[in-house]
Amino acid sequence: MDEKSKRLWKRVWHSRRWFRAWLISAAVISGLVAIFWGNLGVDVKIWSDWPLVLAAVFIASMIMLIAAVPVALWIFLRWLCCWRNCKRFLLGCVALAALIVLFYAEEDWRGWHAWNQFKHEWEAKGEHFDFASVVPPPVPDDQNFALTPVVASCYAAWLDKNGHRFKPFDSNVVNRLAMSIYHEGDIGDNSPNLGSWQKAQLADLRIWQEYYRHPKTNSSKPNATVTNDFSMTPEPQTPAADVLLALSKYDATIEDLRLASRLPAARFPLTYDIECPVSLLLPHLSAMKNCSRILHLRAIAELQNSQSEKALADVKLMLRLDGAIHPEPFLISHLVRISILQMMLQPVYEGLAQRRWTDEQLVDLDTELTKLDFLADYGKAMRCERIDGIMTIDYFRNRPNARTRMAVYYEGTDGWKNSRADYVLLALAYGPSGWCDQNKLRSCRYFGRWFFPAVDNQRRVFLPSILRDADLARDREFGSLTPCNLLEWMLMPALGSCATKCARVQSSVDLARTAIALERYRLAHGEYPESLAVLAPQFIAKVPHDVIGGQPLKYRRTADKQFVLYSVGWNEKDDGGVVVIPKGSSQPKYDEGDWVWRYPQK
Repeated sequence: MDEKSKRLWKRVWHSRRWFRAWLISAAVISGLVAIFWGNLGVDVKIWSDWPLVLAAVFIASMIMLIAAVPVALWIFLRWLCCWRNCKRFLLGCVALAALIVLFYAEEDWRGWHAWNQFKHEWEAKGEHFDFASVVPPPVPDDQNFALTPVVASCYAAWLDKNGHRFKPFDSNVVNRLAMSIYHEGDIGDNSPNLGSWQKAQLADLRIWQEYYRHPKTNSSKPNATVTNDFSMTPEPQTPAADVLLALSKYDATIEDLRLASRLPAARFPLTYDIECPVSLLLPHLSAMKNCSRILHLRAIAELQNSQSEKALADVKLMLRLDGAIHPEPFLISHLVRISILQMMLQPVYEGLAQRRWTDEQLVDLDTELTKLDFLADYGKAMRCERIDGIMTIDYFRNRPNARTRMAVYYEGTDGWKNSRADYVLLALAYGPSGWCDQNKLRSCRYFGRWFFPAVDNQRRVFLPSILRDADLARDREFGSLTPCNLLEWMLMPALGSCATKCARVQSSVDLARTAIALERYRLAHGEYPESLAVLAPQFIAKVPHDVIGGQPLKYRRTADKQFVLYSVGWNEKDDGGVVVIPKGSSQPKYDEGDWVWRYPQK
């Protein structure tokens, strides 16, 4: 700095002490208010007056800073006018730029090298990290269940047969699969339940009969009126007959669906070559689930109406709808299949509890259930979830506006508002691309260390202890968010609960198959056997073992000539066939107690 500039600076700094106090206090107050405001976020609204006070202080301090900027800039420019000072400044800028370039190059190379080394190592072991590896094979149009008119109606307003979106959507398409067992606009307080075999509870068709005959106003919308859009006779019939009459409005659609289900294959039109798989439209999933709910109630009513053949046909159609989704690798598709399977088991359970299935029908049911393998499906879904994460990270890296979109998408993520994730996301968006590779690497390592080993396909068991350890590892993994693990944290869903659902549905299928064999034994001998060992091979090819631990399923006869059949459940502990239902809840707590198949007490 030349002598003239030094004298000027001293004159401003020393003679104008208020300027120094002004500049420092404004900077400190602005910083403190910004930190305070950022940490509290929306929670600061708890004190109604504080946001206004903070805003006023913050704005005042910023005005002070802005007023000081011209003076500081003028002094800097005076200093820069000296050629020696200018040369030093330029050299400093060049050195800083070189350091930044070296930093980016080093981080990019380090991330790229670690990711590609990991990928090549696991590809040599047979793993794949490209989306093409999980895409189902194409299906000829004339053999494709998903392209039949009745099925296609559920997505044809948005997608063509190649999966490309219509913009705007086609309002002329009528969705024939938009079926519901509930009155329009009423899926809340007035909706009867469909029974629960997990709680040894049969569906009460008398309540459904009353529901269809006398629609009530939904208490959550007291001013709304509910019209009866289900057909009813003037005089009540049996509960089963009235329920079947109410659902008869869907008979034509269901028969068309049944006819379509004869086609040998299914592949819904999804654009698997999309850049970001999480943005795929999947309207068919809710349609398949709604259809299954209709068939669920129909099959129960048919069983109680002594129409077991029709009930069997509806159960098999539910399995066909489930099978139509099976080729899809997505985790959400897998979870919808699990939901459909649990619904399908209710009429199977009720037919067994009320002894309405014949031996031939039971053989047919067992044949269909034998085809289900949720252990293998779990591995497929987890691999697709891993690849989805990789593609989403690449999408984030290649799209300049992806940071904003991702911040909005994850706005509701637990802990988002109370963490510094938004600041780290900003750093990641403009930082080295190698940080994205680090996120992919850490995510894939986490899958390989915890989620894949949770299933032992050779022993055909789930290992809950590994997933419990995974939860602890997750806490350690994301205890401190950095640019190298932020995307991993954002893209890592609650996969432990998904594994629990997968284990439970496979256990449910195994319990159902064993219960079918027990019923076949009872039809042949007049009573249930003393042990499960006598069932094979006459009544079942091989008695399934417990998918939790690999030990035989627990079984005992009861005093009322029934039986209790169960898995030890997710806690890996034999609780004696106890189902845990928390107080105030209508659903069992599946990570406690046993997973039980038992019939209502007579």
